[in-house]
Amino acid sequence: MRWKKVIISTLVLSLMGGSLLFADSVSQKVGLWINGQEVQDGGYMINGKTYVPIREFNGVVDWSSENNEVKFLKPNVHIFLFKGDTVFGNVNKGKLKFNVFSQVDGLTSNISSVKVAITDPSGSMLDIQSQDLSSDQKDNFWFRTYDFTYDFKTTGKYSIGFYIKASKNAEYQLVAQKIITALN
Repeated sequence: MRWKKVIISTLVLSLMGGSLLFADSVSQKVGLWINGQEVQDGGYMINGKTYVPIREFNGVVDWSSENNEVKFLKPNVHIFLFKGDTVFGNVNKGKLKFNVFSQVDGLTSNISSVKVAITDPSGSMLDIQSQDLSSDQKDNFWFRTYDFTYDFKTTGKYSIGFYIKASKNAEYQLVAQKIITALN
């Protein structure tokens, strides 16, 4: 009787080990880099297809558990920075009065509001301006902020982000950004 238990236990453990090895060969973790930055969770290769986390691609992600589907919204957004009537990209340390002009096209779904914010090299974000949008939207529009004075206190890369809120109860999602380098 004891030999039967030993043989059955050995057989069960062998099958479990083989299943784990097979599962590992079917699903393989892969490194994921987006614009020179490694994504913490990476992606997976399953049966020859690569699967990556869609939230890492700077767009609005809408998951419907009822329909078991994901909707991804990423319009084309072009960001221009103006100091008066002059377009700029890099700045010197110190205070600067400027405004942000965003051109949005390819919008395939109605959205609730937009926001422009600046993030300093340490990761601190400050909202520049937001605006609720009307329900009679078009697939393209322009959004220009009021003149805004900001103190570029340290040298480094600052990010101007354009955010979309899909619905009134949703969070803002980054869909585009422009990098400003503050020089000495």
